[in-house]
Amino acid sequence: VASRRIVHAHGAACVEMSWPSAAALLLVLSLGGSSAFSVPGGVLPLRRAAHSAALRSTLPLVGRGGRATGGLVGGLRMQEQEVKESKSTTLSREERLATGSEGTNNSYKRVPTKNIRNFSIIAHIDHGKSTLADRLLSITKTVASRDMQDQFMDTMDIERERGITIKLQVARMNYHYKGEDYVLNLIDTPGHVDFSYEVSRSLMACEGALLVVDASQGVEAQTLANVYLAIEADLEIIPTLNKIDLPGADPDKVKREIEEVVGLDTESAIACSAKAGIGIEEILQQIIDVCPPPKERPDEPLKCLIFDSYYDPYRGVVVYFRVISGVIKKNDQIRFMNTGKRFNCDEIGVLSPDQQPVDFLESGEVGYMIAGIKTVEDARVGDTITHESEGRRAKEPLPGYAEATPMVWCGLFPTDTKDYDQLRDSLQKLKLNDAALAFEPENSLAMGFGFRCGFLGLLHMDVVQTRLEREYDLDLIMTAPSVLYKCKPNKEDARFLSNPSELPEPTKREWIAEPYVKMEIITPEEYVGSLMELAQSRRGEFKDMRYLVQGRTTLEYEMPMAEMVTDFFDHMKSRSRGYASMEYSLIDYRQNDLVKLDVTVNGEPVDALSFILHKDNAYEIGKQLCVKLKTIIPRQMFKVPIQAKVGEKIIASTQISAMRKDVLAKCYGGDVSRKKKLLQKQAKGKKRMKSVGKVDVPQEAFMAMLDVNREGGKE
Repeated sequence: VASRRIVHAHGAACVEMSWPSAAALLLVLSLGGSSAFSVPGGVLPLRRAAHSAALRSTLPLVGRGGRATGGLVGGLRMQEQEVKESKSTTLSREERLATGSEGTNNSYKRVPTKNIRNFSIIAHIDHGKSTLADRLLSITKTVASRDMQDQFMDTMDIERERGITIKLQVARMNYHYKGEDYVLNLIDTPGHVDFSYEVSRSLMACEGALLVVDASQGVEAQTLANVYLAIEADLEIIPTLNKIDLPGADPDKVKREIEEVVGLDTESAIACSAKAGIGIEEILQQIIDVCPPPKERPDEPLKCLIFDSYYDPYRGVVVYFRVISGVIKKNDQIRFMNTGKRFNCDEIGVLSPDQQPVDFLESGEVGYMIAGIKTVEDARVGDTITHESEGRRAKEPLPGYAEATPMVWCGLFPTDTKDYDQLRDSLQKLKLNDAALAFEPENSLAMGFGFRCGFLGLLHMDVVQTRLEREYDLDLIMTAPSVLYKCKPNKEDARFLSNPSELPEPTKREWIAEPYVKMEIITPEEYVGSLMELAQSRRGEFKDMRYLVQGRTTLEYEMPMAEMVTDFFDHMKSRSRGYASMEYSLIDYRQNDLVKLDVTVNGEPVDALSFILHKDNAYEIGKQLCVKLKTIIPRQMFKVPIQAKVGEKIIASTQISAMRKDVLAKCYGGDVSRKKKLLQKQAKGKKRMKSVGKVDVPQEAFMAMLDVNREGGKE
């Protein structure tokens, strides 16, 4: 052999040699099976377990200058002997995973109930919640280092791009502390207000919560909202100051904020940095010392709280639950108490964070279940699981169950009418995973066939639209969002309206009500005046103003939800230079003097541009909407009037002038009657063209309502 080179790459070995040597070694190397030895002109198979033995046995076969230093037979014998030794000491990958020898500590361990801790992480957007969850998984070796990545618990592309949590995730972590094994169940909840019901059910499955606050930004609006949910659930809250390694961090100031605003004792608050790995061990130890263990209720009837579910195309709905009392076993006949559905429990297990099947789960444990469920509507968040048999069934379900109610509605239309069937199928597939999504067919004269879709909030709407466009390759037109109104027709019961076209005429209804929200805005004190002006221009009712600490103020308003869902958040951020944050919650419906604003283009009503709004704002908004549409709709060969109407009364109007041809260009002189005759002929043609002509309204016109300047100033 003239030369040899041994290269180690990713744990696999490659040996380059000439064909004579390769042929001599073929019998030796064929003992293996999976990996490959590459040689010039060919590839020889070798099992990973035999790499070291094969390499050691090939080296003495070749000496300097190409002479063999050992006999081939001796080499073969050495090869056989060393492979036998390696086989006796080498484990398969499955065995290594089971014994934790691949650097992980995620095998299922059954521990006493007193050694179980169920906790959640609550935080405002971008305060480091997902990064802290990653660090906890890494330090407990729940996830192998080779599999670890940033935002490990966030599985959707949108979550990674925007740095937010949309879909709840669960991870079971093993931790050894003071000579005992503990199991820590982390329930990673979404932080946005749109998913507050899911967060509340998730917190009901816990005994403790980590309150993560950015040491450089302090307490924000969403922090307060989630803390209040945790306090209502009677959880033990552990204050944690994250990002203490930043130059602008002020832990002492943030501690005072937490004490004064939330009312928590921060003497034992943990200062940490999830990115730098500071204080992570202390957090784990604090969870064990401070959070109480679940109550032991093995002899009581089975009660399990569902806090999440998702649809798997191969296995059906996978349900995440917490065992509150009793014991659930594989093949049990179970019943969902609120929906009344019955199923056979085909598989149960724990999430660490991958699914690991087990035979049974006792009170206090968190796990998953597969039972041949076809849709997530059968396994709603907040429902209670119990045994089907009368003798073992629980008498009362767990409190707090409620079905998700869409609060924001908009129209979804495909730009190409041929994509209508694909849009319907895509919405049905999304609904398999999202029980809160509601949709119904809608037909618009201007936009054709589409769907009227209901969402939990603006973020939920944005996420659904983005997923439809990315995952199903759809090009969509989305109308401006509206809210769910309540109307009482004459001599009929009150009903909800999601579409302005369903609103009865003023003479045919007794009253109409709109949803109100309680809003809290946390802002630096220099922006208080500007934000108060913004809230009052949106019909906000001032309730309270509190000074949190020096330089920070909380404003509390009650405001119609319709005034908030358009562009309130954008204006708030603009006026406060990005420093203000807000949180809202629905309180009730209130009757108001509301009217329906209709828009006609060339005498034809455009139903997609109809809105329900307050009577006092109708003139100003109608006027601005007409002006905005004039700049969007292209000019035609005839004059196009644009009118805003309330009922039959026109409150604002403008027109798009026609593109004209100079028919007098050929007249260099002569009698004026000749010019009049040509102009009259042109006018008759324009009139005939207008009667048969059709104006195509472009897509951006349907979002014009969002661009209307609500403050009445210059755009």
